[in-house]
Amino acid sequence: MTNTTDTTIYRVLGSDEWAQALSDGQYDGAPHDIADGFIHFSTGDTLAATLALHYAGRDHLKLLRVPVAPIADKLKWEPARGGTLFPHLYDVLSVEYVTRVDDVRLGDDGVHVLPEELR
Repeated sequence: MTNTTDTTIYRVLGSDEWAQALSDGQYDGAPHDIADGFIHFSTGDTLAATLALHYAGRDHLKLLRVPVAPIADKLKWEPARGGTLFPHLYDVLSVEYVTRVDDVRLGDDGVHVLPEELR
């Protein structure tokens, strides 16, 4: 099942993980991704909830933007959280597919501050 309305998907990770991915030329995923057999991504609509649920209290994160088109053949849209479809990449993520990287910091209220166009 695909979600044709999303042309960009998002991955949150630690600054150290991104530095390692840049060094390796690819992101293999976090331990939970590796255990699940795919890399978890979010859509623009699910990004804030993903940050709150899985990254609460973590600062100095990176937000990767990845276009769907070049990885579409390895991407599956699968239900999670009450049936919401999430993009799962059944492959490593080559850093060449990352079109933008933003810093994500915690605000004074403890909530992650997303780039303005994603708020």
